[in-house]
Amino acid sequence: MKKLGVNHTLGACYIGYITQAIVVNFAPLLFVTFVADYNISLTLIGAMITVNFGVQLLVDLASSLFVDKIGYRPCLFAAHGFACVGLLLLAFLPDLLPVPWAGLFIASAVYAVGGGLLEVLVSPVTEALPFEDKKAKMSLLHSFYSWGQMAVILLSTLFFAIFGIGNWRILACIWAAVPLLNGVYFLFVPIYKLVEEGESQPVRQLLSTKKFWFFAILMVCAGSAEQAISQWASAFAESGLNISKTLGDILGPCAFALCMGVSRVLFSKFGERIPIRTALLIAGTGCIAGYAMCVFSPAAALALVGCGVVGFFVGIMWPGVFSFAARECPKGGTAMFAFFALAGDVGCSLGPTAVGALSDTFGSISFGLGAGALFPVLAVAVIFFSKTGKRKQDDLPQILK
Repeated sequence: MKKLGVNHTLGACYIGYITQAIVVNFAPLLFVTFVADYNISLTLIGAMITVNFGVQLLVDLASSLFVDKIGYRPCLFAAHGFACVGLLLLAFLPDLLPVPWAGLFIASAVYAVGGGLLEVLVSPVTEALPFEDKKAKMSLLHSFYSWGQMAVILLSTLFFAIFGIGNWRILACIWAAVPLLNGVYFLFVPIYKLVEEGESQPVRQLLSTKKFWFFAILMVCAGSAEQAISQWASAFAESGLNISKTLGDILGPCAFALCMGVSRVLFSKFGERIPIRTALLIAGTGCIAGYAMCVFSPAAALALVGCGVVGFFVGIMWPGVFSFAARECPKGGTAMFAFFALAGDVGCSLGPTAVGALSDTFGSISFGLGAGALFPVLAVAVIFFSKTGKRKQDDLPQILK
């Protein structure tokens, strides 16, 4: 069969990020349902999130050993296959095993393999495409995670409203069709190899620098601050604020995704007007304010506005740190960004897990979300007291998550 054009490759990459959004954001819409149907604790739900991001972290680390040997196309097909199978297991395995939570964990681990591979593969495939406006294409690519998150929330909410939450297993199978079809799509689109860049800093030397650990800490904080709200917004609205699931999903995680996507698009277009260091301080402070609104607001509406505030400001943190690091460590190379992706995934696992454990301990999701505020507080403190980037002009941020 004749191969398709490069625009189809770009489209497949966009859908790849939508697939990652499905992998990360579908199950959180069902946390309260899992607790009710399978009689499991919020701590175990938090551990399920840990499994998801922990497996993605391990895949990020291991992929450098086999991707170049196997090739991008088979790895992309396998990534979508794992995502598809994992979603199907989520639908059926908990009811087939004597311990339902074990089925949830296994399913989460399987589709997390797909998500981890997609995180590693999609960006370099896009970067290698023969487009003149590579930066614009890359910026749009990473914003598709937010738009995918919105699509998952809105379409799932519509499905639940029409067919009932009890039919969530059918919806899991429907979502599984997205990675299945996109995996086949990737078999027929052209894939180019990313040209190797110049000499990069040796890994051992990189790990011994203070700047590397400065940025690694910021990546942990960025991932934690983002996913602590993203993973728990639905349960927070439903249980913590006593809002109906339909309205809560739209005004909680959906508003979060919308605000995050908008901020990333704005940041890619106008970020050159604000020094990156200053932008990160503003982002961290805004996140703290948003978390405070979620935790302490006397009105549910104001608490949900807080979710959107966190989404808007946290959307700047991940791309901002990547751009900051690219400027301050120009010889870090791909190894540096691979380690930063690992640090971000550590944060994506740590933040939601801390929220789940504290929510279970104190019987309040609102109290648990207070733990999420600790990460932007740490980020602001690290940036404020560090001398990194204080005397340099900043360039336009282009690397978006």
